[in-house]
Amino acid sequence: MLRLVRHGETDWSAERRYTGRTDVGLNDVGRRQAAALSEIATGPYESVWCSDLGRCVETARLMGAEATPTAELREFDFGEIEGRQWADLDGATQQGLLDFDGFVAPGGESVAAFGLRIDRFVDGLADGHHLLIVHGGVVRHLLRRIGADADVRPGTWRDVELGQSNS
Repeated sequence: MLRLVRHGETDWSAERRYTGRTDVGLNDVGRRQAAALSEIATGPYESVWCSDLGRCVETARLMGAEATPTAELREFDFGEIEGRQWADLDGATQQGLLDFDGFVAPGGESVAAFGLRIDRFVDGLADGHHLLIVHGGVVRHLLRRIGADADVRPGTWRDVELGQSNS
């Protein structure tokens, strides 16, 4: 079982900006959200991981979770659309984001490569309960993997059972 926590709010997430690799820190709301997640930080978990980007590392710290940072859990690389909002995007890019699975960010990552990176990490975890403090795209990818899809807001969490042995 995976417990997936999306990092707390940042100014960019509040503005609904595409935030991938830019290391935007938590805002005051995000810090309060992270601290409010302290009740789920203790587990028991076989492992606790977070993206190595500051917003996830800070969320883990404020939760009281002793997480191991890793670049493997970084958000999708939005390339040239990084920091932009939906209304700023051309129609083809908007449609690609809606279609999602075949999308390749201009100057960034493909959804396929992103999914492989996340799956490789998650599938390498031993059986048991794991806490991952990550980004909205990572949570969305893993939800889609079990047939669900959702826009997971900052400072929230979901439990996911992938239905397979991960060892």
